[in-house]
Amino acid sequence: MNFDVLFLGSGQGAWNGAIPMAKAGLKVGVIEEGLFGGVCTNRGCNAKITLDRPVELLRQVEQLQGRGFNGVPQLNWSDLMAHKHEVIDSLAQSNQDKLENAGVKTIIGRGTFVDSHTIEVAGENYTADKIVIVTGQLPHRLAIPGNELFHDSTDFLVLENMPKKVTIIGGGYIGMEFATMANAFGADVTVILRGDKVLREFHQDYVDILVKDLKNRGVKFHINEKLKKAEKIDEKVILTGENGYTHESDYVIDATGRRPQLKNMNFEGIGLEFDEIKGIFVNEFLETNLTGVYAAGDVLAKSQPKITPVAAYESQYLAHLFTGDTNEGIVYPPIAKTVFTSPRLAEAGISIAEAQTKPDEYKITVVDYAAKDWFHQVGNDDINLISFVHNKAGYLVGVTNLGNDAVETVNGLLDVMNAKIKAPQQEELIYLFPSIAHSYMKYI
Repeated sequence: MNFDVLFLGSGQGAWNGAIPMAKAGLKVGVIEEGLFGGVCTNRGCNAKITLDRPVELLRQVEQLQGRGFNGVPQLNWSDLMAHKHEVIDSLAQSNQDKLENAGVKTIIGRGTFVDSHTIEVAGENYTADKIVIVTGQLPHRLAIPGNELFHDSTDFLVLENMPKKVTIIGGGYIGMEFATMANAFGADVTVILRGDKVLREFHQDYVDILVKDLKNRGVKFHINEKLKKAEKIDEKVILTGENGYTHESDYVIDATGRRPQLKNMNFEGIGLEFDEIKGIFVNEFLETNLTGVYAAGDVLAKSQPKITPVAAYESQYLAHLFTGDTNEGIVYPPIAKTVFTSPRLAEAGISIAEAQTKPDEYKITVVDYAAKDWFHQVGNDDINLISFVHNKAGYLVGVTNLGNDAVETVNGLLDVMNAKIKAPQQEELIYLFPSIAHSYMKYI
């Protein structure tokens, strides 16, 4: 069977482009061996935020003790997990239906390249003028004896009962988000770090405040520990490290990162250029070293954040490219990113670290929302700091926020950055009052 465009993988980097391509008249196919919609839809973002929602609400109730609330509700992990299945389990079929209703051919099975224009699935060959690799990433597994005792993010997001003692190896997005959730649901949480830095990609002054808050809630951080092995003794997992370090746990999550999914698809056989850690190399058109073979999403070797909205943006770009709407290379706008801890930590545009190295080019303004902004005092926020970065022309070019509403705040300010709005044009933005947007517009 021949296609104009064939996607290997069905995640955000696929269906966001596949549907508009099909609607534009291209013959499009999507190959998927698992759940349609990829990791984010089925085993990542959507599941995570469903499980985090009660934690987010609980923190707000805690802040209003004696200010309208007397007592805090009790969280129930098992009930919440059942609710997660209600919300998430139907999404894979829904995603497949969306593709098929748009005229996209769905092909179920593992795809293996025969050549740069042919993929074999279950003994049948499918050819295409253009093939897009959207295989995403897989959880990394720490290479020490006994690592089969560890669990990954997929395991945690279907965990029926919360263990008493949860240990997390790693201090990245997944580690901090799971530490927040497990702690809120009553687990004794320990985070083990090879180094001494948490959330390296974010502003460390704000990260330090976040870590301090987690410590105050009972989360323990063991830094500069190099683990050597794991073993199971009397139903407990015993971790052993250098210099006599030992730690006992009921449940260990390996959150040491993710790696591009590159194996068992014959990439080597067709001469595709990639790095096992970084991913697949592409040019400004997202085309690999092989003519007609493209890649999108988290499998790419790129400097941009490997997050869902970026994968969707790349897929939409390919739709414009393949349908003739553009012949230009991809240009990435400012990208917002966040870690879903409580409080949230989010940023977009020029980072504080970069701005600090160029004081002649950028001005940084820090506002303590919790102390100075009445609207945030309504919720009795105990932590809410925001930093604005302006260039010499007075345009907002960066923002970092640590606070309960950081996601909505940074999303709104991303619009301001992209639209290049500054005074007096800001006066024409008449937002609802009171609101998050009305608060941040006072300071930019």
